[in-house]
Amino acid sequence: MHDEIYREIASAIEKKEPLVLATVARTRGSTPRKTGAKMVVREDGSFFGTIGGGCGEAEVWQEAMDVLSGGQPRIVTVDLTEPTDGEDKICGGVMDVFVEKLA
Repeated sequence: MHDEIYREIASAIEKKEPLVLATVARTRGSTPRKTGAKMVVREDGSFFGTIGGGCGEAEVWQEAMDVLSGGQPRIVTVDLTEPTDGEDKICGGVMDVFVEKLA
């Protein structure tokens, strides 16, 4: 999967299309993906790769869209220990995801 992510990044850079790279930087407890998992988010909102799916990935996607529109790179902490809006978060861990824009 990493080779495909890097091909996606190279293609976007070649076409001068900005995108955001989200990388799982640290995990604590049980998480769907481990350190190093990557996802790229394009300006049109489409994405490639995964950092775990579900509402945690949606949270990172939202932050990625903010970074694309001029926001600063950041670490997003995704807490998978507490249920939100009646959804079960079965993983029980926490992920720190670094979100950065690639020109």
